[in-house]
Amino acid sequence: MKLLRNTLVSFLIFFGLTVVSLYAFNYGYIITAVKTVYFNGHTTAFLKDYQEFDNRIIQGSNTSNTWPEHELFNQIQQTEKLKKINIELGTTAFLIIKNDSIWHESYYDSFDENEISNSFSMAKTIVSALLGKAISEGYIKGLDQPVTDFFPQFESPFQNHLTIGDLSTMSSGLDWDESYYSPFSVSTRSYFSKDLRELILSLKIKEEPGKHYKYQSCNTELLGMILEKATGKPLSEYLSSSFWIPLGITTNALWQLDSDNSGMEKAYCCIAATARDFSRFGRLYKDYGKWNGVPLLDSAFVARSKQPRFKESPQYGYGLWLLHYKEKDFFMMRGHLGQYVIVQPEDDLIITRLGHRSAPRDPKSNFRSDILTYIDESYQMLNNDQQSIP
Repeated sequence: MKLLRNTLVSFLIFFGLTVVSLYAFNYGYIITAVKTVYFNGHTTAFLKDYQEFDNRIIQGSNTSNTWPEHELFNQIQQTEKLKKINIELGTTAFLIIKNDSIWHESYYDSFDENEISNSFSMAKTIVSALLGKAISEGYIKGLDQPVTDFFPQFESPFQNHLTIGDLSTMSSGLDWDESYYSPFSVSTRSYFSKDLRELILSLKIKEEPGKHYKYQSCNTELLGMILEKATGKPLSEYLSSSFWIPLGITTNALWQLDSDNSGMEKAYCCIAATARDFSRFGRLYKDYGKWNGVPLLDSAFVARSKQPRFKESPQYGYGLWLLHYKEKDFFMMRGHLGQYVIVQPEDDLIITRLGHRSAPRDPKSNFRSDILTYIDESYQMLNNDQQSIP
């Protein structure tokens, strides 16, 4: 009994010292991370973790503009390979949209068409769209406008070289560790930070901006801060008026904040919306910024977004992932754990997948194998009844 008591006391002392040390060395966010993630049975951020954070509402429209169902809606069954991967990787929503109509739609794990789910980094595309909107509305001069016009705080020989376009193309040269599973990375810190503005403005510009691509979430967060400052509006409000309402989205979405209602949106991630509503941004970019013929986004900005800025990095444009596969060019929104909106414009095709897991990373490729499987099997389904597809 005495041994048990001493063991318990030793453990409590060790635990207390650990907690004190974490806060003393500015790692207190790890306590929040453990409580939020591990206590909910996960090892990383998860689809419904918006319930664990403060959020700001992205107000929807009073006028509905629903997706039409294709005349062959759900008449073709999923291929066996698609069924298998959807089960293995925990797919929650899988949509094939053909000619601007929903051709196939499946949900799993109690999700349905009204269930909102974490976008993760698909939000980066949406923030880039907001950049295009802000340029067209005169809030921002253009892609070449210096970041120092808004935030002169960066101390670096390169600070005057950093442009807004560098942020959208992931070429800022900022010092940032894009590691999602290390508790000590700045990326993890940002997810649980109570002051994202302070964290981002504390970063150093390590390399000359605008020279090469390096995927870093801090770029989009800083871009979001610029949009907030330029428009004088929270990102959620600007997104609502710029796209959510004009697109006819009636479901209110949520955007995670770093703290309470006065906080900053996690611009690099974490918009909770439905699969159908995420798909609208694929259609918007497919149609060069027009929605039902009405221009919402400058077509020249959209065209530029679909082109790589750097020849040696053909996989990324302005907020969009770019894939050349089987003689076809795709662009996509893409997020942690396999959140995808994949678009092939010439075939008028959108493939949307949300879920709990993605395929393992292949160090030799910029794209995980599940993306290719979703593409291949969707085309196989379409080809199974190609004579009937108008």
